[in-house]
Amino acid sequence: MKPAFDDVKHHILQTGKQLIACKGFTGVGLTEMLKAAEIPKGSFYYYFESKEKYGTALLEYYFESYLERLDAVLGEPASPARARLMKYFSSWLETQGGGTTDQCLVVKLTAEVCDLSEIMRATLRDGTERIVARLAACIAEGLADGSIAAGREPGQTALALYQLWLGASLLTKARRDCSALECALSETQQILGY
Repeated sequence: MKPAFDDVKHHILQTGKQLIACKGFTGVGLTEMLKAAEIPKGSFYYYFESKEKYGTALLEYYFESYLERLDAVLGEPASPARARLMKYFSSWLETQGGGTTDQCLVVKLTAEVCDLSEIMRATLRDGTERIVARLAACIAEGLADGSIAAGREPGQTALALYQLWLGASLLTKARRDCSALECALSETQQILGY
């Protein structure tokens, strides 16, 4: 069923996200995307001037959705900050451990597009900085509520944890098992203390 006109841009982004999460940015051609979305080429170019502009819009769309989900997890008022952070990082085992179509586009695209497109690289950088900032804010809450042991500055801790999980996600793809993510979860518990 074809989407309503108002939903076409969203439909193109969602369809492309699913394809690109599986095949990568350069692995998905425009013809394949148009066929999967069941839209004419003109509809694509109405919203996006080029595939690069589409890729940038896709990353912005991805980060917007990702940050909404992150805010929902990290903003649960009834849970201590450490529990909220552990819930977030534990979810990586489900989404990055394989068998899901909700793969992280940061993991999937960073190495691929950063040398191809400066605007997409900048979008990835800005999006990941926003993720790290939210993690740092939650870590600061944990230091204040006593659920996280004092250690490094919250921003440094957040960046170290995010980098740990990105690396573990890449190793999971290479190994085709969850051992790196399980190790990252154990290391996260130690970094946060208690």
